[in-house]
Amino acid sequence: MVARIFKPARNAMQSGQAKTERWMLTYEPEVPLAVEPLMGYTSSADMKRQIKLSFETLEEAIAYAEKNGIPYRVFEPHEATRKKISYSDNFRYGRLQPWTH
Repeated sequence: MVARIFKPARNAMQSGQAKTERWMLTYEPEVPLAVEPLMGYTSSADMKRQIKLSFETLEEAIAYAEKNGIPYRVFEPHEATRKKISYSDNFRYGRLQPWTH
């Protein structure tokens, strides 16, 4: 079973960067999810799906995987594409588009 090493993305519902500075090691699913026919619950027999380890650095995560003989893939984090501006920039003098209601 192959492990994924990645930095989690920030929560889309929040503007903060909490829980995005650590590296995570999770396992890729071996068995697909199954729907229980009577109640409709989603379940899986794959117990490694529940394992989520966090590390301070990428090197620590790679060292752990190599020490324990776990094959892994590293997913590099994407750069933030949104331009950071302040609220007061909406009202500054010399703005390209004038502020209107």
